[in-house]
Amino acid sequence: MENCSIVIKPALQLVGISYCGPYSSFPDEAIRLQTEFLARKHELNDNVKSTVLYSPYFGNEAFATYWACNEVHHMDEVPEGMVQITIPAHRYAMVASSNKRIGEGYEQLHAWMNEKELQKDDQAVSLELFYIDEQHWEEEPVELLIPLKD
Repeated sequence: MENCSIVIKPALQLVGISYCGPYSSFPDEAIRLQTEFLARKHELNDNVKSTVLYSPYFGNEAFATYWACNEVHHMDEVPEGMVQITIPAHRYAMVASSNKRIGEGYEQLHAWMNEKELQKDDQAVSLELFYIDEQHWEEEPVELLIPLKD
């Protein structure tokens, strides 16, 4: 569990697209959404702060809302069909994983949180950060972040 840690992320200004649906449609819909967003990323022009693909999500026992976004400088106008959102600063439990091992990463992170007696902040969104290489490697680094109660 040496991959796990507590990190503080500042507020994030994101622009992207979202999908809302039943958990049974994941991860296929998440992959489709990310692919669609990456094909449209050029519409953000020079407003993009980094190449990291941010996927904030929020869910309950029946469904989830999942986003594909880039961090941007504030935009007065966003491309059609995209939305600008701000994620407040939070303290997160984080694990480093890969896109091929997301399930294992979450298992490890939840076990670590239980061991450390850390509680998830149910009012805040969780984040998946994909470090996508332009060479399209098969396996990409991913950070999984779960917001913590203070």
